[in-house]
Amino acid sequence: MTTKSSLHLSTLAVLASSVALLAAMPGAAQQKPSSGPVARYDMRAGTISGAGAGGRGGMGAAMMFGGGRRSNNVQRELYLRLGSSQAATGSPKADHFMPDGALLGRSVPLATPREERVPPEGFPEGQRPKGRLLVYWGCGEHAGAGQPVVIDFARLAAGQVPPGLWSSTVLRDWGPTIANSRTFGRWPAEDGKFVKPGSSLIGAHRVAGNYSPEISFTLAKDFMAPLATRLRSLPSGSRLLAWDAIPDATGYLAGLFGGSMNQRGEMGDMVMWSSSATRQFGGGLEDWLSPGQVAGLVRDRTVLGPEKTSCAIPAEVIRDAGQFRMGRLTAFGPEESFAYPPRPANPKAAWNVQWTARVRHKSSTSWMDMPGMGGMGGMGQGGDDPRGQPQERPRRGLGGMLGGGLGF
Repeated sequence: MTTKSSLHLSTLAVLASSVALLAAMPGAAQQKPSSGPVARYDMRAGTISGAGAGGRGGMGAAMMFGGGRRSNNVQRELYLRLGSSQAATGSPKADHFMPDGALLGRSVPLATPREERVPPEGFPEGQRPKGRLLVYWGCGEHAGAGQPVVIDFARLAAGQVPPGLWSSTVLRDWGPTIANSRTFGRWPAEDGKFVKPGSSLIGAHRVAGNYSPEISFTLAKDFMAPLATRLRSLPSGSRLLAWDAIPDATGYLAGLFGGSMNQRGEMGDMVMWSSSATRQFGGGLEDWLSPGQVAGLVRDRTVLGPEKTSCAIPAEVIRDAGQFRMGRLTAFGPEESFAYPPRPANPKAAWNVQWTARVRHKSSTSWMDMPGMGGMGGMGQGGDDPRGQPQERPRRGLGGMLGGGLGF
C-alpha cells in the first residue's frame, strides 16, 4: 500500500470515528460538545453459528472465539478498543473490568500494539484465480435485468478493481485505532483469555488505565441469539434461503460465493451474489452497523428488513456457482451508547465530554452447499435439520480463497 493510500485510509478512519462518536452522544443532534471526548471506547459483540463457528478462517479466527472450542456449533466473539487523546504515564496500561457473567475473570488487559494492519479488499497474494467473476444481486427466483456483471480476474490481478465492486457507501468503522488515537489499546490480547460460549455482557462495566479517564457504564443488551437457517430447492432451479427471526435484529444481509475447480486444481469462473437489491458487496456492509445505518440501508433495499425471514437465491446463481457454494447470513443488531458527563440541560452551557462508549451487536451464520452432499456447517438441504455438526471452513484451494479473498 502506498503512503498516499495509507493517508487516505487514515483520514477515512478518523471521519468514520467522528460520525460514530456524534451518534453515541445523547442529544448530539441538538448540541455538540464544547470539547472532547478525551477517551472513546468501542465494544463489538458477535454470535457466530454454522461453518464459521469452527474457530478458523475469516471472521472465525481462533483469537476471536472461546479458545477455538465448539459449543453446539455456536461461538461468540468480542472486540474491545480504547482510544485516548492523552499520553500514558509510563508504559500504556488499561483494563476492562467486567461482570461475573462474562466468565473472563476480574479483568482483561487492553494491549497497545506497535502497528495495526488493515486487511485489503480482494484476493490474497498467490490465490488470485484465472477466469471470470460473475456478479449477481437481489432476491428472486431469477436474476434481474443486466445480470450478471462479468469481471475478468486478470484485471483484478493487475490491480484494476472495477468501480462499484466493493461497497463505498458503508465504510468500515472500527472505532478507535492507532491512526486516530494518541494512545490506543485493544483486546483480545496475549493474555490467553477469550470470550466463552456462555459469556454474558449484561451488568456493570468499568475501564481504567493510565492514559484515559475512568469509564463506567451498565449494559442491558447481551450477545444476540444464533441464526437458524434452511435451504430448499424450488422448481425454477433457485434455492429458497429461510431463517428464523431473532430478537433485536434490525435487518438481514445474505451472500453466496461459488465456483469450480478442474482436476489440476485450477479455478474456472466464480460467482458472487448478494441479497442487496442495490448491488452492494464487501466494504463495511458485514461489519457491526448501528440501527440508524441499517434503517437507511433497509429503506434503499440494500439490507433486508427485520420482518424478512426468507430470500430466494436466483436460479442463474445456483447454475453458475458450480461445484462449491458457500453462503452467509448476517443479522444486524442493537447498539448501546454512553457519554460522560451527560449533555447539560442548558444548551448554552459548556459540554466538555470526558469519554464516550459504544457497544454494537450482530449475529451471523454460514454454510457450505455442495451438490450431492448435505449442507455443511448448520445448513441442510431440502428441509434437513439446520443444526448440523460443526464444520471447519477450508483454508486452501477454492474454499480458502472464497473466504479469505472476499472477506467472507
